[in-house]
Amino acid sequence: MSPRRRWAMLCCALVAAMTTTCAVSGVAYLIPALHTDHGLSLTQASVLATIPTVGLMLLIIPWGALLDRFGERRVLIISLCITLAGTAATAVVSALDAPYWVLATGLFVGGLGAGAANGASGRIVVGWFPAHQRGTAMGVRQMAQPLGIGVCALTMPFTAQSYGVTAALLIPVTVTALGLVACVIGIVDPPLAGTQPSGAPHRTDNPYRAGSFLARVHGVSVLLVIPQSMMWTFVPTWLIVAHHWSPGAAGALVTATQVVGALGRIAAGRVSDRWGSRMRPICVIAVAAALSMAVLALTDWLHSPVAPVVMAIATIASVADNGLAFTAIAEFAGPGWSGRGLAVQNTAQYLATAATTPVLGALIGAAGFPLAFALTALTPLVAVPLVPRDPAAD
Repeated sequence: MSPRRRWAMLCCALVAAMTTTCAVSGVAYLIPALHTDHGLSLTQASVLATIPTVGLMLLIIPWGALLDRFGERRVLIISLCITLAGTAATAVVSALDAPYWVLATGLFVGGLGAGAANGASGRIVVGWFPAHQRGTAMGVRQMAQPLGIGVCALTMPFTAQSYGVTAALLIPVTVTALGLVACVIGIVDPPLAGTQPSGAPHRTDNPYRAGSFLARVHGVSVLLVIPQSMMWTFVPTWLIVAHHWSPGAAGALVTATQVVGALGRIAAGRVSDRWGSRMRPICVIAVAAALSMAVLALTDWLHSPVAPVVMAIATIASVADNGLAFTAIAEFAGPGWSGRGLAVQNTAQYLATAATTPVLGALIGAAGFPLAFALTALTPLVAVPLVPRDPAAD
């Protein structure tokens, strides 16, 4: 396969992975409109926004097993068809002013189908790219999450305000349709043989029995996702409430930070390719995340005007590790187990986010943002000694 064909396929995988972010996270940007236009309480609207995530977590590991068994292209097409059906049905029933539980059902179905794209795109990177390009390629692929959030943040609140919730719900439908077309046109299953061009091993044994490497990578990623979740969830409120920014200005800064963070993932992947190591850059990123979160806590406590700048740096540092962990998991697990390994990784991070977000919200309400930032700085610090050595060094 030519290099141009590989990178074109990677772009298709990126669009497919964006569907997961838009289908699962997009409804959160409609909470105000659901409250005012559909008459839902804020609690009901917030619960509705979590329904796609519940569906995602229920099937993400089974989707990974199907990827290992049947390959990427077929599973992606089936999963995206399910996601498209769920998101389109949600828009239709919204137009019909359907009851709350009918909206929830459509979102739940969309979430059920959204679990295959992340694992499939990770397998594509390791299956088609040589080892010295995988970090960079996975960094490009990992742009899907911040870019998806950026698309939702920029378009869905404005569309809901101007044209209604139903029109805003058509945005995830459109992204999912584009992802489905990209998969049909551009995705080719990588070979499974041990002599495949990428050089990835074709292991048939359970990689979790081959040592503690995968378990430690999962644990480190869970610790590092906590500051990432903190920044993505609470920074808009922090800017608007604590620093009196307008919603438009806060949204613009958050979107710009997401774009830079996406580029930071590519840079981290490129560094890992140059160093020939996935774990050493993760150590550096963990230290940077801990330091930047601590400085953010201090500057916010001092009411410093540079706090928003520090926030942007902390946000970028907190997201840079994702692609490295995905690459390391897929490389170590091999094509026979990478779908399940990446599914476990995603599930662990989603569960950590779901468990810690209410705790952080309660902490902010009780003690304020500076203490929450300071405590969040501890988790990447704890992660540093847990980062395993690269398998080649063992």
